[in-house]
Amino acid sequence: MKEFPAAGSEAGVAMPRVAVILPCYNEAGAIVRTVEDFRQALPSAEVYVFDNNSTDGSRELAAGAGAIVRRVAQQGKGHVVRRMFADVDADIYIMADGDATYEAAAAPKMVAAMLEDNLDMVVGARRSEIEEAYRRGHRFGNWALTSLLKRLFGRSFTDILSGYRVFSRRFVKSFPVLSAGFEIETEISVHALELAMPVSEVVTAYGARPEGSVSKLSTYRDGWRILRTIITLYRIERPILFFGIIAALLALTGLVLAAPLIVTYMKTGLVPRFPTAILVTGLMILATLSGMCGLILDTVVRGRREIRRLAYLAFKAPSDFARRD
Repeated sequence: MKEFPAAGSEAGVAMPRVAVILPCYNEAGAIVRTVEDFRQALPSAEVYVFDNNSTDGSRELAAGAGAIVRRVAQQGKGHVVRRMFADVDADIYIMADGDATYEAAAAPKMVAAMLEDNLDMVVGARRSEIEEAYRRGHRFGNWALTSLLKRLFGRSFTDILSGYRVFSRRFVKSFPVLSAGFEIETEISVHALELAMPVSEVVTAYGARPEGSVSKLSTYRDGWRILRTIITLYRIERPILFFGIIAALLALTGLVLAAPLIVTYMKTGLVPRFPTAILVTGLMILATLSGMCGLILDTVVRGRREIRRLAYLAFKAPSDFARRD
């Protein structure tokens, strides 16, 4: 794979503007190392730290390490990512966490992969040989959610919860961030899958947090929020299947309840259980309404998807960064 060229390496050609964007919340023990590692890996890139109400001096430490520091008042990683994508102007964006767990040295390789294959997102798939770095509960949860996403949407990534990603400008500026917390990575992955964007993964090392840095991710609470996000996005993006399944279940229940009534009616010409008959009628009406909702919403979703696709195509591809003076 070709190496990512340094800024100014070719006369008359403007190299891409690269921005490293780092969410940060109480990472005093790791933020300086994170900023320094990315500045060393990408000397020409601007490093931004978006601080989310830290109380341990993370802002001051990040600024002292040479980062451009911004403050986000709304608590939650999703709110931070929304601000980062809106406020930072660049051609290529590298997003990582401020906890020094991701391999900054892999960033040039990930950027080179994006430029070489004209991709819109490169995911840093985590590989850890340190058990403490990637807890067993998190590992299992990631596998389960990744498998569910693949089953629901037809394809997926090997590490949908990785916070280490490289984005093109057209991805960042066309992505409507809706999540508030750690489910943001899932929303990002679904956005790429729904618009059939060219994406890839690069295996990167994943290390343990430095002393004094504590994970903010709760295995069960945030795992439930991520699962709920996947189901919600499935309802929004695949309404005909989502509501079709509900309609099928309602209709099947109605038919099971109606079977004895039909047999009795065929034998005697009587309908002895009117409450059951009324229930069956209601279930079939609900099944029909659910199916119609799916059909109508599918048309709406197609229109929304076309609008998002057009917004995405309004920006140049990553390989179009070169501009002759």
